[in-house]
Amino acid sequence: MAMPKITHHHKHNPSLTLLLSFSCIGLLCVALLFDFLLAASSSSASLFPSLSPLWTLRRQQLILLPNVTSSNASALPPEASAESRTVRAPDRLLSATFSDLPAPQLPWEPMPPAPVPRLDGAAIQIDNLLYVFAGYGTIDYVHSHVDVFNFSDNTWGGRFSTPKEMGNSHLGMATDGRYVYIVAGQPGPQCRPPTSRSFVLDTVTKRWDDMPNLPDPRYAPATQLWRGRLHVMGGSGTNRHTPGLEHWSIAVKDGKVLEKDWRSEVPIPRGGPHRACVVVDDKLYVIGGQEGDFMAKPGSPIFKCSRRNEVVYGDVYMLDQGMKWKSLPPMPKPNSHIEFSWVVVNNSIIITGGTTEKHPVTKRMLLVGEVFQFNLGTQKWTVIGKLPYRIKTTIAGYYDGWLYFTSGQKDRGADNPQPKKVVGDMWRTRLRLSSSSS
Repeated sequence: MAMPKITHHHKHNPSLTLLLSFSCIGLLCVALLFDFLLAASSSSASLFPSLSPLWTLRRQQLILLPNVTSSNASALPPEASAESRTVRAPDRLLSATFSDLPAPQLPWEPMPPAPVPRLDGAAIQIDNLLYVFAGYGTIDYVHSHVDVFNFSDNTWGGRFSTPKEMGNSHLGMATDGRYVYIVAGQPGPQCRPPTSRSFVLDTVTKRWDDMPNLPDPRYAPATQLWRGRLHVMGGSGTNRHTPGLEHWSIAVKDGKVLEKDWRSEVPIPRGGPHRACVVVDDKLYVIGGQEGDFMAKPGSPIFKCSRRNEVVYGDVYMLDQGMKWKSLPPMPKPNSHIEFSWVVVNNSIIITGGTTEKHPVTKRMLLVGEVFQFNLGTQKWTVIGKLPYRIKTTIAGYYDGWLYFTSGQKDRGADNPQPKKVVGDMWRTRLRLSSSSS
């Protein structure tokens, strides 16, 4: 049986048609405007890539990181669609100052600043005197002198010059209580190659003498006197970037070198510059550091610094009379630029400041603002306080119950741990630690 055909009749409404047309045009305009603004935003970010992350950091102190991992996707069955395999785990909020560790505030008080601002300088404390060597004033200017701080009356004075042939930064350095042994380092500003030249200084007479050159040039090697020999380890090679594993030593006594040549020793397990090197109770410790560093830009007549990838670590190694490296508990977080940032107090090694891993979003260097304690009895690390600000390449000293630090490169402010100004500031705080090994 045929079904009857049903026909619907509608009245045409011109006003309604016109209204719908204008609405569609309006939505199209909004979409085009949004697309234009988005393109403009992307363009400005690409024009100023170094500034836009900083604006993000200052505008919002929390950064949203998508937590997408390949392990999430691999957990899906093979027949899953490509769209379903793009797995997005819950986002996590990352503070712009995520590198800071919880630590108590310490009552720091300002002291007379160093006569010059100084970055990547070196220092040796002998009794109540802190000898502060060379360093960058700016990336284009380096110091060629020694400033002396007297802890007894908290004054600076007694400046004297360094040899013209000596490195101006990233030196290896150790002392026997009178003589200072200065090894290798970088001559000149920017990112010039390191030297192998080495010297010895008599701090009483202020006389400089030559030492045998290292077998190869070295940039920021770990250096220490141990068991009658000057030991030089790690650092970077001639391009400033490639980590060195070599370990050399030479016999010295009372400022005299007793051998003609350096002797090869057991290589350090992990190479690289910017490490603390400490001798306590007949054991040699090498702490923290990094693999890689800035290099000279190819073809640059002034050896202009060019950024390279760096890996910062918190590894701790110990060498005892058995001459075998042992791994000890690592630092609470990776830390570098701490060559002269340490002191020994009551069976503990104290380290101030440094640099840690780069920010995961901006990829910028991050400074360290904590004070670390390594108890040699328990072999445990503790974060015992905060510095007045985050800072790298500090020069530390300890005298009459006071912990001092001076110089280095400080952060951009409480909300931005990136490095900015090179300073000569000096601070101190009371620090009394128990000598207990438990």
